[in-house]
Amino acid sequence: MEKILTFAVPCYNSAAYMDHCVETLLTGGDDVEIILVDDGSVKDDTPAICDRYAERYPDIVKVIHQENGGHGEGVNQGLRNATGLYYKVVDSDDWLDVDALQQVLAKLRECARWPEPLDMLIANYVYEHVEDNTQRVMRYRNVFPEGKVFTWDDMGRFRPSQYLLMHSVIYRTQLLRDCGLELPKHTFYVDNIFVYQPLPYVKSIYYMDLDLYRYFIGRADQSVNEKVMVGRVDQQVRVTKLMIEAHDLWKVKRDYPRLGRYMLSYLSMMMTISSIFLNISGTPESLGMKTELWEYLRTVDQALYHRLKYRALSAVGVFPGYQGRKLSVSLYHVAQHIYKFN
Repeated sequence: MEKILTFAVPCYNSAAYMDHCVETLLTGGDDVEIILVDDGSVKDDTPAICDRYAERYPDIVKVIHQENGGHGEGVNQGLRNATGLYYKVVDSDDWLDVDALQQVLAKLRECARWPEPLDMLIANYVYEHVEDNTQRVMRYRNVFPEGKVFTWDDMGRFRPSQYLLMHSVIYRTQLLRDCGLELPKHTFYVDNIFVYQPLPYVKSIYYMDLDLYRYFIGRADQSVNEKVMVGRVDQQVRVTKLMIEAHDLWKVKRDYPRLGRYMLSYLSMMMTISSIFLNISGTPESLGMKTELWEYLRTVDQALYHRLKYRALSAVGVFPGYQGRKLSVSLYHVAQHIYKFN
């Protein structure tokens, strides 16, 4: 039986929480394929748990044991081995709403019968904050039309805090392969590449106003924890540079004006985040890295450099001098308190 949707679940020492994730995916039944990628786990029973699921559900679950390659290589392995028409990444500490999943699968089954299969399906995701047990739903009602297939020309404007994340997208598997998506190994924050690099290849989109993905946030060791991000800021910079190289955004803007506008905003946000965390680090090496990042953008595309540096979002991260850096960090913490994004 052909699978409609492949879930790739990168697992690294995930024994404490991965069962909840996998059990929600299993409710998809025979329509789904679940690829558990054990990324060199050695500290707990993750490899054995993966094998147990494969033995119990041999027609649904596949297991790949690999040497540690990082989250991106887990996504890559899933994509290399996926047999489903569509592809979604689910982190092992997150989970899906089972009722919403059934509705998404029904729509994807319908899409599979079309002469030209849909390229991307978008749904909402929910921040599940562990510290205060609160939720925050990220919806796209103001951006995308509902109940019909549309293109980038039909897209509205994103709010400043609103972006497509890995949690919100389901791609057609072959589209990801055709666009040459290959995430770097041993690098955090590659999910930004996943929701940026393929976009100009997407020609047909469908939005479902469903709260599908539950994003668990607030664990001290998570990659989006502020202290962790400061310690890994070099990897944030690496991802940002790869995104700078990924596309000629002026061409994208000519071909797809609304998509180009969004991608400019997304890259601006990435430059801002990198600059902010380099400011928070505050070491001479970090401040030098910030200067080098902006100079790198200038060498790649001088017009893009000026566009991003002087738009309001990016300017938060590039105020000059000590007081400017202090102000940018303060503004970041205000936004963090309001939007609770890490």
